Amino acid sequence: MSVEAVLQALVAGLLIGSLYGLMCIGLALIFGIMRVINFAQGEFLMLGMYAALFIAPVLAGTGAGGAVAGALAATLLAAPVLFAAGWLIHAAVLGPATRIRTRSGEAKAQQAQFIVTLGVSLALQNGAMLAFGSGVRTLRTPLAASAWSFRVPFTEDAEIFVNRARLVSCVIGIALAAGLHLLISRTWIGRALRATADNPVAAGYMGIDVGRVHRFAFALGTAVTAAAGALVALQYPFQPFIGLDFVIVMYAGVVLGGMGSIGGAFWGGLAIGLVQQAATLVLPNQLQNVALFAIFLLILFARPQGFFGRSAERT
Repeated sequence: MSVEAVLQALVAGLLIGSLYGLMCIGLALIFGIMRVINFAQGEFLMLGMYAALFIAPVLAGTGAGGAVAGALAATLLAAPVLFAAGWLIHAAVLGPATRIRTRSGEAKAQQAQFIVTLGVSLALQNGAMLAFGSGVRTLRTPLAASAWSFRVPFTEDAEIFVNRARLVSCVIGIALAAGLHLLISRTWIGRALRATADNPVAAGYMGIDVGRVHRFAFALGTAVTAAAGALVALQYPFQPFIGLDFVIVMYAGVVLGGMGSIGGAFWGGLAIGLVQQAATLVLPNQLQNVALFAIFLLILFARPQGFFGRSAERT
């Protein structure tokens, strides 16, 4: 195993792991604040891909910087489109299911939420197949077909090749994650989100509209995951059922980072990307996920609460 191969896998793991981390943040926002296990999160990722696919040609046709700039702008515009969709979905179906908690208790509320989010997932999958077809689509840009090469220091002729689309997506993903961190830690809406996550009853007594905060959290989590999906679309082909390929990664990253920890979710996703790519050095592609979940279980045995989770449940 050469140094070049190890460094290439490390770089690839960091690039894809940053996008995994962004996906995990979206899921962690919804679970950490609302305590809702959202089965439709993979479908929001998929809708972000299709949103970027249809927005990019419109921007390129208006002369907004050409194909590359139009595609990059489309990945950012996919987020507000899915924010609005998430807001409407919560208002129409998930909000009423969440209110069951006040009438019938926590257990029945969770049952209703499971059924609602599973129904939303199936509806979005089949609706996307009817609307867009079952064929594989791609968001074509010159970035995906080109790469930068970097010579490895202290070696004779070793080089690392970095796909341009992956590197640009990584930079945008890290910037979005940093922006979310500032939003949650430095703004009034961030304080409202944290207060609602810690104790929604006390937050209500303090004058916070918990229902509206939940709706904002769901819409924001949807938008973040959609942005990650749009960035993934710059690199990979996709179809209406691609969310199934990523939803397990998202849940694993959230658990690994610590349930309820938004920052931990990013590091959990990054760790999964690194493990996944490192596994290719010693295992065939078909066994990547086996290695991933073996290490995932070992980490949880050593630290059940995840990297940044609390050892005791919050009240």
